[in-house]
Amino acid sequence: MRASISQLVAVLFICAAIVFGIAFATAPHTLPLFNLPAMLVLGVLAFGIQWLAFIPAYLLQTEKFYDLVGSCSFLVLIIVCLVNTQAIAWYQILLAAMVGTWAIRLGSFLFIRIAKDGADKRFDHIKPNPWVFFTSWTVQGLWVFLTSVAVTTALLSVNTIEFDSVVTKVQLGSGALLWLTGFMLEIVADLQKRKFKQQANKVTPFITSGLWQYSRHPNYFGEILLWFGAALFAMPVLIAWQYVVLISPFFVGFLLIYISGIPILEKKADKAFGELPEYLHYKSSTPILVPRLSQKVLR
Repeated sequence: MRASISQLVAVLFICAAIVFGIAFATAPHTLPLFNLPAMLVLGVLAFGIQWLAFIPAYLLQTEKFYDLVGSCSFLVLIIVCLVNTQAIAWYQILLAAMVGTWAIRLGSFLFIRIAKDGADKRFDHIKPNPWVFFTSWTVQGLWVFLTSVAVTTALLSVNTIEFDSVVTKVQLGSGALLWLTGFMLEIVADLQKRKFKQQANKVTPFITSGLWQYSRHPNYFGEILLWFGAALFAMPVLIAWQYVVLISPFFVGFLLIYISGIPILEKKADKAFGELPEYLHYKSSTPILVPRLSQKVLR
């Protein structure tokens, strides 16, 4: 119990330091409706939504709306930014649409999935402990805040963009292309895996077809790619210390590669299929994240 409380305190301290640090770096930004530093308000919203949702989640001992709340939090932050933007430019509308589309797609997909599956086994040992469960909601608040910070900073920016600049054109064009590529990869990979799980007769108990023959986690690769695209699209309006918000896609990559994504799924797969020769071959011949064309395709 003491360890759980200590971990929670450490997480809260780190989250507060990050929010105040980014609020300082983007200090010129304030929200007229609140007359407070923009990132401070957005941080309070990102974490506050999770903490409020934790109450019924713990009382009901359910994680069924955990992912949905996280995705909807992105929409709340985007709407707050747009409402407080003095003059919305077309690129800000497009950037907001990119994140909004992603949030709606991912949130609905994950909610439908858990509604059909009935539960998320990752939370089996987390839900009974209020401190650990609260920590998981707090970490989701950090995910919402840090993942969206480059986008929210750009949405609140009053800096003008030199659209005639070659550099700006490359940043906007490359950012949009990266986001679209990542978004499509994530959608296709999620649908392929969902369809595979619904098949009655499977050649192997784990998916090795479609995008999954080139990467063991193509959906995560798409997720990381699209956030790099969004950050690149937001980059032209950033100045001085605001460039610190470009930590956003790196945070997404760190979270998925080392914390909450790949390690958990790899451990689960190793436990379930670790003794199968076909799984060992698939694991040794297929990249863990970045897709690689197989020799079959290269021919």
